[in-house]
Amino acid sequence: MVKVYGLQPYYNVAKADDLVGRLVVGLAPHTSVGILGRIIGFTSLNVCYAHPVWHSAKRRDCDGDEDALMLALDTLINFSREYLPAQIGGIMDAPLLLIPVVNTKEVQRQAHDVDVAASYSAEFYEKTWEGVESKDVSSLIDIVEYRLGTEAQFEGFGYTTPVSDINLGNPESVYKRFKTMIEKLNSQLELAEKIKAVDAQEVALKVLTTHFIKDIAGNLRAFSTQAFRCKSCNRHFRRLPLRGKCPSCGGPLTLTVYRGGIEKYLEAAQRLVEKYNLPKYYSQRILLMKEEINTLFESKKPKQVSLTEFA
Repeated sequence: MVKVYGLQPYYNVAKADDLVGRLVVGLAPHTSVGILGRIIGFTSLNVCYAHPVWHSAKRRDCDGDEDALMLALDTLINFSREYLPAQIGGIMDAPLLLIPVVNTKEVQRQAHDVDVAASYSAEFYEKTWEGVESKDVSSLIDIVEYRLGTEAQFEGFGYTTPVSDINLGNPESVYKRFKTMIEKLNSQLELAEKIKAVDAQEVALKVLTTHFIKDIAGNLRAFSTQAFRCKSCNRHFRRLPLRGKCPSCGGPLTLTVYRGGIEKYLEAAQRLVEKYNLPKYYSQRILLMKEEINTLFESKKPKQVSLTEFA
């Protein structure tokens, strides 16, 4: 505001409390739509406390991914599409659109299932002894879904366990402390094995089918359609130039997708199949992927053959 536009500072922040009441934009990883919010306070914990409907509007289901939080004016005046990479995916993690008002009916289903009851009825506890499905007792509990279309969908949420201070929880998510996906996966499955209400085998199958296999297959496709990059000037090419080097600066060229990125989850996927005795189909599919990767990255150079040898 001062150095570029020659104006007075807009926020003029001297201390953190000066930001209370200011508008912010929340943006979840791998998305391009920001959600307008307002700062109402600060916490000493390494978390972002917010209304569950607001979190869900960002397309987050509280799975541990870190969101971006930007001052509203900063989002508007310090952004241009000219900054974004040209390749596919370059528009992700950028606030291309802004949603100023959250519609509870349009957010993810998880927010509709949030329990906002102030107490549970005796009938609910009796049903737990019968081991009934959760969907059969959901009508006994006050959840957000039953409040849709009313002011109660945003406010008046109840709770069954009062606390003296919301900052008494864990200072940091365990999910965040783990540095690698494998560490996070192992911890998730270890927890699933301890919880009686969770089927660890089903969890392993979901991780395998919705994450690992899709990731490996997607990276295989990306390798076959990848671009090439100049190590010197960083220019990208859809196809390998005939001269074998950068036509602009003469620099060496390199791939943009590597073998390590394709097969990074192969061993973990195989371990899931073996440890949790998953259907043989998945083991065979992983084997086919391994064979395809080995075919793509065959280390032995093919023997030069002369046309006269076919005479």
